[in-house]
Formats: sequence, structure tokens, C-alpha cells
Amino acid sequence: MQLIYKGNSFKYQTEAVMKLFLPAQRFGFTYLDDGDTFDGEGDSALMTLERADNCADISVTVFFGGKTSEKQMKSEDISDDSCEFLMSKLLYLCMSELTGMTFEWGILTGVRPVKQVHRLMEKGLDREGVFSALREKYLVTENKCSIAYQTAAVQKPILDRLKLTGGKTFGLYVSIPFCPTRCSYCSFISQSAQGAAVKKLIPLYIENLCDEIRTTAEITASLGLKPDTVYFGGGTPTTLSAEQLARIMRTVAESFDMSLVTEYTIEAGRPDTVTAEKLAAIKENGCTRISVNPQTLNNSVLQAIGRSHTAEQFFESFELARKAGFNSINTDIIAGLPTDTPESFRATMDGLIRLSPESITVHTLSIKRSANLNSSDEKQAFMKSPASLMVDHATEQLGKNGYLPYYMYRQKNMVDNLENIGWVKPSHESLYNIYIMEEVQTIIAVGAAASTKLVLPDGNIERIFNFKYPVDYNMRFETVLKRKAEIKNFFTKK
Repeated sequence: MQLIYKGNSFKYQTEAVMKLFLPAQRFGFTYLDDGDTFDGEGDSALMTLERADNCADISVTVFFGGKTSEKQMKSEDISDDSCEFLMSKLLYLCMSELTGMTFEWGILTGVRPVKQVHRLMEKGLDREGVFSALREKYLVTENKCSIAYQTAAVQKPILDRLKLTGGKTFGLYVSIPFCPTRCSYCSFISQSAQGAAVKKLIPLYIENLCDEIRTTAEITASLGLKPDTVYFGGGTPTTLSAEQLARIMRTVAESFDMSLVTEYTIEAGRPDTVTAEKLAAIKENGCTRISVNPQTLNNSVLQAIGRSHTAEQFFESFELARKAGFNSINTDIIAGLPTDTPESFRATMDGLIRLSPESITVHTLSIKRSANLNSSDEKQAFMKSPASLMVDHATEQLGKNGYLPYYMYRQKNMVDNLENIGWVKPSHESLYNIYIMEEVQTIIAVGAAASTKLVLPDGNIERIFNFKYPVDYNMRFETVLKRKAEIKNFFTKK
């Protein structure tokens, strides 16, 4: 498919729209000069912009499958942002007409759809006004309008309370980029903990991580910043031993002023890494919230995605967490996994609801470039999965059983253009998840692949990245510490 631009170079958003309809196809890009013409051969889309006399003429002509669709409109807003948006909307309408396909999120292709709802609410729009704006501007369905609005409504009092801190708090993220094995759908920066080389790598990684924690604490204290949430992610933090986890947690507690911390999460994502000893160690060192993630309760699906545990092991791990005293447990599942069916997904969903964790996060499979599933045959097969049926069932059942949607985000190449939603029992919302998704609070991250996101007093966002892989993190650790010093520079510059 060739994408041709005349009078513009609006590649980013128009390509995102085309990927909704043709997710596994590569696109070519051509930019025409004023005098150039295009003959319309082959599958292609011609997107033209002409500005004159404070008016923009926008037209899109798509040739696809031997058929043609053409749309055009005029706009008094001639800014690039407005013209790119309107061109993307016309492209969506053309492709929808030619393919018969529509998508529940319409042309809302961004990562954080709830942000749009918050903006509309801040303008004074009520529920019906928000729904109307989402339907008419972005072509969002009633179903997705509802879930986005519910999520924003749950978040609003939490975000209002955050404003009272005056920007003096932050979330601390600690990266443990190791897993027992690599799942077939995963593209996170993580290493299998199997093998002598990695086992030798881990002690030095922990030594450096603790040094980075101490350095970071000194910097934040000098700026008058205190953590209010702590989140250990990965990878799978519980790949480490109880002693190793306790050491890192003690370093956090000894280095930072923890007086404002109300939420402390550790991902014990893989049930095969959970032991009573590890749970006791993290509970004793301040963890208040834990995530134990089955992804599915179907053993054949677990085998298909490379998870080296069973559903039975998940139930055993969940029970161990309860016995260890955890009263805020999250479980993750994924809709659209290989070999999963709507029936077996329903069984997973119903089984988790009977277990009654405080939160259930429903992810939709995202086919990422670095994942093992990203071969051409498998990708084509799973792009046609019944994931939307699975997500609809989860939405219906979780709503019926007292769970509320409290955070949402989307990723590129998600099956059926769906979303990830965190569902929660009231009063168990993860503050860290809300803050990071809505980009309203500074998140300071330590460890390999850690990405620090600074929300500055002027509202701008700056990012500082650590090296992705543990071996690079260890080898170039002095550079890691130098980059951390940039935090102070960003906050103090005029």
C-alpha cells in the first residue's frame, strides 16, 4: 500500500489510521511537489492539503481492492494539528467505506484515551457532552465512550487530591529486568535468569542498583521531593531470592523519606517464582500491594505462550499471598492469546472473579516487533482473533461483580484495536498506575531499562533513560549516575 502526500507530510497520524485496517502490511511513502500528478495505480491513498485565504482544502482519495473512495472538506483552522487530524478522519472514512470495517475507538489512536475525557470534563462538559464529543469528533462507539468516562470518573477525585501536594511528591519505580523464562508475546527488556552467565550478572546488578537508589534519594531530597508510591516491576522481581529482594527494599527504606508512601507494589508476576519466604520478606519490608499474574487459567494456552507454570500453581501462589497478609492483590490476564478461545477466556474470567482479587487487569494481546509471535503467519492469524468478544465478556462480568475501571492505556498493534484496562474494587485503586498513565506526576525510575519521566512545574515533561540491558547498565554504571544528576538540572533551570 502506497501513501502519497501532496502539500503536507502528515505521515504519523495517517499511517496509524491505515494500520487499523491493514495491521500487518508495510507502507510506502511518496511526497509530491505542487506540479506533480498521481495516476492512481495499485492500492494507494492520495492525501492533499491546499491552504489559501485562511482556509484549508483537505481531500483524500483511496484506491483499494479495485474500488475508489474520495472525501473532502474545508476547514477555517489551518494549523498543522487540525489539518492532520481532519485528514486522518477522512482517511478513516474512506477505508471504512471500502472495507466495511469500523473500530470502536474510531480514529482515537493515542496511547491514553482517558486524557481526552479529562480535557473535555475540564471544559465543563457533563457526561452527555463528553459522549457527544467523543462520538462526533473521534467516531468512538457508545460502548467505549462509556468505559472511558467511567475510568475518568473514578480517577478524578484521586487526581484532585494529587494537585494538593503541589508537585512535591513522586513515584519511585525499581526495575528488576529478569524473568525465569521469556513469554512468546513479550517484548519487555528482560533476561531469562537461567544460565550461569546471568546468575553471575545479578549480584553486580543489585550492587549497582542499590548505589543508584542511594544517589537518587540524595538528589530528590535536595529538591524537597518525597515518594508517595513505590513500584517494583520488570521483568519479574520475584525472580530474585528473598534475601536479594529484602536488600533492595531495605536500601529504598534507608535512603528515602518514606513518610508519605501509602502504596508499595511488587510484581510477583510469574507464579512459579512465588514462595512463602519471598512473600514474607517483601511484606516485612513494607510492600502493601502485590501482583500475581496467571495471564490465563487454561494450561494448554500457558504452554503455547511459553509460561513454565500451571493454573494450579497460580492458585497456590495466590493463597500464599493471602496467608502472608496481603489484602490488595492484582491479577493480570490477556485477551487474544494464541490457542485461547472465547469459551476458555470466559472460564478464566469467571475463575478469577470467584477468587475475588482486589484488582483484575485485562490486557489485550499486542503483537510487538521483538516478540516471538511476530512471525508473518502467526501475526496474520492472531490479528483475526476473537479478542473483542473476550474483552466484552470481561467488561460485562467485572461490572456486574463490583469492579470499576480505574486506568486504561493502549499500545500499537493491539489485536482488534482494543485496550488494556485495570479493574478494581473501590478503595483499592493503584495510585501509581493512574499517575503514570495520565502523566500527572513525576516518576523517577532506577535500574536497567528504567525511564524517568519528570513532570516539571511549568507542565513540560522531560525523560531520562537508563541503559536497556543489565550488562550495559553494569558496564556503564558511571554514566547512569551522571544521567541521574540531570534531574536536579531540569528542576532548577529557569
